[in-house]
Amino acid sequence: MNSIAAGLAVLPEPLRERVAEHWADWQQKSAGRLSEAVARSLPAVWAGSDFALKTCLRQPHWLSDALLEKQRVDHQALFTRLAAASDEAELQRQLRHYRNQHMLRIIWRDLAGWASLAETLNDLSSLAEACIDAALAQLYDWQCEELGTPRDTQGEPLGLVVLGMGKLGARELNLSSDIDLIFAYREEGVVEKPGNTLSHAQFFIRLGQRLIKALDRLTAEGFVFRVDMRLRPFGESGALAASFPAIENYYLIHGREWERYAMIKARPVAGERPAGTRLMAMLQPFVYRRYLDFGAYESLREMKTMLMREVRRKGLAQNIKLGAGG
Repeated sequence: MNSIAAGLAVLPEPLRERVAEHWADWQQKSAGRLSEAVARSLPAVWAGSDFALKTCLRQPHWLSDALLEKQRVDHQALFTRLAAASDEAELQRQLRHYRNQHMLRIIWRDLAGWASLAETLNDLSSLAEACIDAALAQLYDWQCEELGTPRDTQGEPLGLVVLGMGKLGARELNLSSDIDLIFAYREEGVVEKPGNTLSHAQFFIRLGQRLIKALDRLTAEGFVFRVDMRLRPFGESGALAASFPAIENYYLIHGREWERYAMIKARPVAGERPAGTRLMAMLQPFVYRRYLDFGAYESLREMKTMLMREVRRKGLAQNIKLGAGG
């Protein structure tokens, strides 16, 4: 293809040879023809992303105009796919397949210059939300079959609320981002099934562990997203999932300044979203104080001073996140 040759010609020699070799491999595996736009962008994308290159070689048919077009992440398609999974191993495989397919599209459009930064960040955030929500829905159904269904005081089913923090909460997730999550449920209680009794805390902690494994575990197909739970109440020493009253009590009594700022970006991303919205309303007095005094400014200065001290101590002045301007 003339477009491929033209794209190869502008690459540095080591990259040119590598991409040309893999292009020959791809042609042997696929009889498909590429459009002018895809062919013209291929050398630069493969040179810039090992993930895109390796994915195209493993799944040659994914390299098509249809895949690389601008499109919204189809949450319902993923729900349907995971609902057909026979067990957690199959769920993990389908989840990674879906993630890798969309990640290829997002990376390609970004490196080819077809997508704005806003589109890329929004697509990555939407992909993460879809993966969390669909995996949670299927795992919740399975766990209710196994252990019984948790219910509130009115007898209605009780589900998990997943709050997205940081970049996910702000819809600015990037390609290398972990997803920072907090797990919550509306109220305490007991799940009863013949021969088995669990507290709501035990039920939702177990569900949270299964969800993290589905997303974070490294398999032959890779992982979906790395999960970081350290922003939850009491951090790594705290319960993996907590009730709304317990979370409200924590922030009003123990909440620190940095947690106040972290909660500004928080939003419900999966599970019982209306309940998650109510939780955010409960936490609003902590996040947005009625009055702003000089103590708030002083706490910001102290946080910045402490951060810069740590940067100097660890020699991180050039760190893109922690250094000047990060």
